[in-house]
Amino acid sequence: MYANIANCPRCGKIFAKGLRDVCHNCVKDIEKEYERCVEYLRENRGATIQEVSDATDVSVRQITKFIREGRISLIDTPNLGYPCESCGELIRQGNICDDCRRKFTKQAQRLQQEIESRHKREHQPPKRGTGYEIKSDSD
Repeated sequence: MYANIANCPRCGKIFAKGLRDVCHNCVKDIEKEYERCVEYLRENRGATIQEVSDATDVSVRQITKFIREGRISLIDTPNLGYPCESCGELIRQGNICDDCRRKFTKQAQRLQQEIESRHKREHQPPKRGTGYEIKSDSD
């Protein structure tokens, strides 16, 4: 059986894909980045994600991944949040902020109403009396 060969999305090198989606060298680099972030946050609990990124040279995207994986906790870091996937507003849970969630919910409700309305129009029986009617002069 052949190994699942892929290019590492982080460095581009070819590697045998197994439990991880990046090559062995990148796994080591990611672990070093994680350690730098954790060490910085031990001393700077009030830091924002951008401050952590600037101080550790770890991308906001990677720090966000650490948070989502549960490796970096937001409990003792009151100013640490990560970007909403829609608008970039800093959030502390989920994938999108409350404003975007409300906006998407309204859009979904509006689309659902349009679909239901269109469905009703297309599936109504023909109306009676829509044909021509001949009236006599005596009416």
